[in-house]
Amino acid sequence: MRTFFEFDRHQANFSQEILAGLTTFVTVSYIIIVNPAILSAAGIPREASMTATILTAIFGTLLMGIYAKRPFAVAPYMGENAFIAYTVVNTLGYSWQTALASICISGILFTALTLSGLRSWLSTAIPSTLKHSFAVGIGLFLAFIGFSHMGVVALGVPGAPVKMADISSLPVLTSLAGLLLISVMLAFRVPGAILIGILLTTGGLIFLGTVPFPEALVSPPPSLAPTFLNIDFQGAMTWGFIGVITSVLVMDFVDTMGTLIGLSSRANLLDENDNLPEIEKPMLVDALSTVAASLFGTTTAGVYIESAAGIEQGGKTGFTAIVIAALFAFALFFSPILTIVPANAYGPALVVVGMFMLPSVAKFDFKDYTELMPAFLTITLMMFTFNIGVGITAGFIAYVILKLLTGKISSIHPGMWILAALSLTFYLFYPYHS
Repeated sequence: MRTFFEFDRHQANFSQEILAGLTTFVTVSYIIIVNPAILSAAGIPREASMTATILTAIFGTLLMGIYAKRPFAVAPYMGENAFIAYTVVNTLGYSWQTALASICISGILFTALTLSGLRSWLSTAIPSTLKHSFAVGIGLFLAFIGFSHMGVVALGVPGAPVKMADISSLPVLTSLAGLLLISVMLAFRVPGAILIGILLTTGGLIFLGTVPFPEALVSPPPSLAPTFLNIDFQGAMTWGFIGVITSVLVMDFVDTMGTLIGLSSRANLLDENDNLPEIEKPMLVDALSTVAASLFGTTTAGVYIESAAGIEQGGKTGFTAIVIAALFAFALFFSPILTIVPANAYGPALVVVGMFMLPSVAKFDFKDYTELMPAFLTITLMMFTFNIGVGITAGFIAYVILKLLTGKISSIHPGMWILAALSLTFYLFYPYHS
């Protein structure tokens, strides 16, 4: 085992790797609760979705540990799940079965792109400021959803689309207390602050009588039957659906690249040129995990930024990922506890995750407006159209156009022309109706 994971080369040991695995699992395990809750807005059965979420995490994280040998957790992405639930299903009107087809198709395409080497090449095309704007925009998008679930914001009136909701009720006050509790624990560097905050907030709501206590604490995993292989490919074979597939492709591409490079830097896995050696391996894990996720019945999967918590605890090899996968398997049998968590309890987690994505704004180039405006459009259009795909594709198109009109065509990477052309399909086939 020590030889397989190259402990000596990475100066790692079993106790350090196990601690790192435990730390990462505790920080990322909120996805077991939050992902099914978000996807339930699309009509995906919540209990089956939880099983799908865990199985996807087990599959992807095991593959990351054994094949790519990286200390990263893999699970369904935040942001992509919101895009499927709130945009593809609730706004565009597709069924969740058709939406899962976009996940499967994008996963297959990503597998082909990764094996061909094109995906690695395209990763060098996206300018730095745009990469960071995606993280900021998605973070604010998630925070907005979180405040909505907490009961802090509500629909307004024409001219003022949102407003502060009635925050005097006990569930909302409990939710706000949960947000403050998570923030305090984060300030004190408490491992698993998000999960602890979710559980304590749920406990408070149970104590207040707004959430019923589960009849059992342990049970067999919920059936996967309602979602397993429940994909509608026929419904995806329309011109209008091309924009959805393009958006899923772009979001997965950006999330994976940014997370891989960021985590690898913190884990000292980058080479002297700041490149990740054999980057195709974790990229292939990401692609195959996305295909598996769609088959299980959940959304795009990939490397989680919360893996940084385990890396800070000393995780350096794939054995850390093995530990994380084993803990996800253990979680399969505690569904009665996990599925009672209400929106008021997981809402604060979305707000906090959104906060985690804000530091990227410090890396913007504020002096070059051909860089800043595409980033600004990306962030604001994600928020104000309540559509992540609109923000990302608008950023790509605006970047190319502004560089072209200001005579900076030489600074446009050839891959950006491809990404901008793909982004245009989003608007060519976008159904302009509610």
